[in-house]
Amino acid sequence: MWKIGGKKLKSRLMLGSSLYPSLEIMKKSIKESKTEIITVSLRRQKKENQVFWNILKKINCIILPNTSGCFSIKETILIAKMAREIFETNYIKLEIIGDDYNLQPNPFLLLKATEKLISMNFIVFPFCTDDLVLCNHLVNLGCDILMPWGSPIGSGKGILNTESLKTLRKRFPEINLIIDAGIGKPSHAMQAMELGYDGLLINSAIALSHNPIKMAKSFSLAVKSGRMAYKAGFMPERSFASPSTPILGTPFWRKNKK
Repeated sequence: MWKIGGKKLKSRLMLGSSLYPSLEIMKKSIKESKTEIITVSLRRQKKENQVFWNILKKINCIILPNTSGCFSIKETILIAKMAREIFETNYIKLEIIGDDYNLQPNPFLLLKATEKLISMNFIVFPFCTDDLVLCNHLVNLGCDILMPWGSPIGSGKGILNTESLKTLRKRFPEINLIIDAGIGKPSHAMQAMELGYDGLLINSAIALSHNPIKMAKSFSLAVKSGRMAYKAGFMPERSFASPSTPILGTPFWRKNKK
């Protein structure tokens, strides 16, 4: 059990709701993942809108609206207000893209939008890079949740800068840190959780897999396993070999002659 945004949850895996082959596969994948938070965008294709919303209403999950596709503060604030009215929640996953090639968030606009949204009583889940200075500013503005990327959105490259993410964990021990973007395999998810991160948001890695339903279950198990391993504590690394079986008292054992 953990707490984020004032809610107590069992699952540390959050899921996106786009790119699935069909709405039925999306629904089954969400069920297999055991997730309790689903992120959604207001920008859905018109033909599937009503069916999509009806499915979400029947799924017993917390809805985390996002501002995906926004490039300005004005547009972001508008989407956030609309999302609050539609979903009746103060949660907002804040995304402001600064570059349309690698989809990196704009750090300058992100800070301004975060400050504005917090003043409007939103609970902000900011999508950001792993930059320590940026994250420190977000925390100082009042964020108790940070969502740094592991690598660019949809790249599937996994965690590219382990040391930066370790630094964030060390500097912000009381902040909920969620890896958002770049995770491509369950092994990547385990690595993130083994770093001590509190959770993950996955979309493309599940939705674009050959079997999203099975992949959703695989990620669910990976997140649980990674968290369990982190809590268990890892053996210290050594720069030399160390036998697991004691050699003292072993028959016929002798030191190598020099």
